[in-house]
Amino acid sequence: MFKLFRNWYTRHFSDPHAVTLVLILACSFLFIALFSQLLMPVLVALAIAFLLDLPVNKMVNLNLSRTGATAFVVATFVGISLISMFGLMPIIWKQSSSLLQEVPHMISQGQQYLLTLPEQYPDIIQASQIETFIAAVKEKLLEWGELALTASLNSISDIVAIMIYLILVPLMVFFFLKDKSDLLASVAVFFPKERRMAIQVGKEMNQQIMNYIRGKVIEILIVGISTTIAFILLDLQYAVLLGVLVGLSVLVPYVGATVITIPVFLVALFQFGYSNELGYVMLAYGIIQALDGNVIVPLLFSEAVNLHPVTIIIAVIFFGGLWGFWGVFFAIPLATLVKAVINAWTSTTQTEQEA
Repeated sequence: MFKLFRNWYTRHFSDPHAVTLVLILACSFLFIALFSQLLMPVLVALAIAFLLDLPVNKMVNLNLSRTGATAFVVATFVGISLISMFGLMPIIWKQSSSLLQEVPHMISQGQQYLLTLPEQYPDIIQASQIETFIAAVKEKLLEWGELALTASLNSISDIVAIMIYLILVPLMVFFFLKDKSDLLASVAVFFPKERRMAIQVGKEMNQQIMNYIRGKVIEILIVGISTTIAFILLDLQYAVLLGVLVGLSVLVPYVGATVITIPVFLVALFQFGYSNELGYVMLAYGIIQALDGNVIVPLLFSEAVNLHPVTIIIAVIFFGGLWGFWGVFFAIPLATLVKAVINAWTSTTQTEQEA
């Protein structure tokens, strides 16, 4: 047994570059796992810096100083973000409040409809079954209400922190972009010199993360805006709120689209009933989802490493459980990181065996 372990260790860890890669990955994982909550503004700033690095480089290539290019790009990004936020938030807040006020009426309508089912289908559905189901739903709604109230009360204490983040994050983004080369050189001092595999994986992942963040932001905007416009044209209530939710649902591949379909269908059902308008809403929603999966995603993520759907779902569950929203957002890049490490390790092992 010991001989097998020694042979395995010698085969995979005889190269000091492989040992360096493992140490870097292990230390990075532990550091983020332990301090992710404290470092959340830094991680957010890094994600935004990845997003804005390309336009800054484009402007630098036009003979503009990096400081000037960074200041212009960051100021533009902050301005657009503030305009979008203050333009959308009042509408989303108003529609959310209206929807919450409408929920009891929707539940009452649904309850009345369910109580008519035993009369329509006496051989299939019993009145006792409907009553048990309604009681279970009411109990679950009460639990969700308590959780929502607790979350809202806890969020009040985070308002000050959010306001601080709104100031610190743009500043960090500015310095990350302006002093990119100096910061990378400062960090490189702490790493061992024998890190060929780590550099190989790092270059691949740098490009993957940049492509992913930009592609995902563009996908959210395209899906969210097109869905909102379609719902407004179809006169669906809460169109902006539902459009924003549909746009954000693309953050979670496969699962997000499935989950968000339920509120879209229920809102359309309670507004239009079983009518042609309900069919039009679901048809438009289905077309947008089909275009997203078959046209938008392949175009935006054509340079990304292909991953099996099962791999993506497992990555979303695993990293989402570890780091919440940002774990879900970076699930695909983290999964490609694992794949890049395996590919680099396999190629190095094969090269050594052939030598």
